[in-house]
Amino acid sequence: MDTEYWDEMYRSRDQVFSGSPNGVLVTEVADLPPGRALDVGCGEGADALWLTRHGWHVTAVDISRTALQRAAATADIAGHVTWTQADLSITPPPAGAFDLVSAHYFPLPRQPEHTALRGLLDAVAPGGTLLFAGHDLAELSPRQEHGFDPSDYYQPDDIARHLDHDWTVLINETRPRTASAPAGTHHTHDTVLRAQRLR
Repeated sequence: MDTEYWDEMYRSRDQVFSGSPNGVLVTEVADLPPGRALDVGCGEGADALWLTRHGWHVTAVDISRTALQRAAATADIAGHVTWTQADLSITPPPAGAFDLVSAHYFPLPRQPEHTALRGLLDAVAPGGTLLFAGHDLAELSPRQEHGFDPSDYYQPDDIARHLDHDWTVLINETRPRTASAPAGTHHTHDTVLRAQRLR
């Protein structure tokens, strides 16, 4: 699941995702004061654009140049989104730079030293929020197409176990999706972690 894989996926269709922001994002961020947000795995940019419309300054990161070009071409708010091509499993975001780090259905591979995960956690500023949402593993087969095994990637509950005394977990639960399942899938529930960095 490298740059080539994701570029090919986006090139295979004119539009991969619905164009609507993720329901978990809308629900969990509506009560937060706007600030600086990191949209992890931003894809075609729906979450980033929703955030900007609600006053956030967004750094939207994706491994796919194709996705970023598509997102930037449809953006109607200039100056509030920085579209950035990067592999966050290799290059961490700047530490302490964001009031919100938001990742939805982002395949963050497990690593022995948890380097990429620690990079995302470190990116949250004191007082800031980590929001991580995934598919309920109970609805996924053990091994999907292209050799994708969900257990090879961090799930929200895994991330919660890596949070130390500098954090407070506000939500760690499985809940029904607020939107229809993506075409060709049977995802009816999300797993959601929302945590606040205390210091």
